[in-house]
Amino acid sequence: MTPAGWIIMILACGGFIGLLVWCIHKVVATPEAAEHLHAQTDIDTGDRE
Repeated sequence: MTPAGWIIMILACGGFIGLLVWCIHKVVATPEAAEHLHAQTDIDTGDRE
């Protein structure tokens, strides 16, 4: 593999891993995230009235 191929592969894999880590950090580190989690039974669709 050429040096340019290695550079592109390292940048692509690094970018993907960086984005994955950032997304996981945003989900885990957001303090009010637990308040926004609802089960399907918690959602009121209004069709039972």
